[in-house]
Amino acid sequence: MPQGQPSVVPDDGLTTRQRRNRPLVFVHTGIGKGKSTAAFGLALRAWNQGWPVGVFQFVKSAKWKVGEENALKVLGASGEGGTVAWHKMGEGWSWIQRAPAEGEQSNEDKAREGWEQVKRDLAAETHKLYVLDEFAYPLHWGWIDTDEVIEVLRGRPGTQHVVITGRNAPQKLIDFADLVTDMSKVKHPMDAGQKGQRGIEW
Repeated sequence: MPQGQPSVVPDDGLTTRQRRNRPLVFVHTGIGKGKSTAAFGLALRAWNQGWPVGVFQFVKSAKWKVGEENALKVLGASGEGGTVAWHKMGEGWSWIQRAPAEGEQSNEDKAREGWEQVKRDLAAETHKLYVLDEFAYPLHWGWIDTDEVIEVLRGRPGTQHVVITGRNAPQKLIDFADLVTDMSKVKHPMDAGQKGQRGIEW
């Protein structure tokens, strides 16, 4: 397998091993398909390495059944690799007791509570990989402060990797991240009137 060689070796005082193993922040943004798919592929690699994985799905409805959710939950419970914790904002988050319908939180409040839990988990080093799926949206909409997110991620302890997906990732986050992929759309079946299908979209 080809081994990538960095084009620049910074004068940062780190050994090659230290630099290689430093925790990373990934951003998958852009209008093309595949942002979450790529993040869940990364989660599979993390699971295989025995890493605890935490998935936090912002925005998506609880009714939207993501195929990767079932697969990763089964793998996480198998005892073969790492553990997998999966949380959905659409379900009101797993750690919040459900309020009566008239007392339901707004989506903005739910997004903030999800971020508060991510902060608690980062402080406790609960996971080694965090997938913050569609998290770029609450940042873009101003529900969660981008500066605060960057500050928390910059100060996170240990070797915790974080991948953030979603369109319209704020420029500040893009500038801060270690790896940024912009998914551009060249063609999509929906352009020809074809709706999403089982096994491809979910």
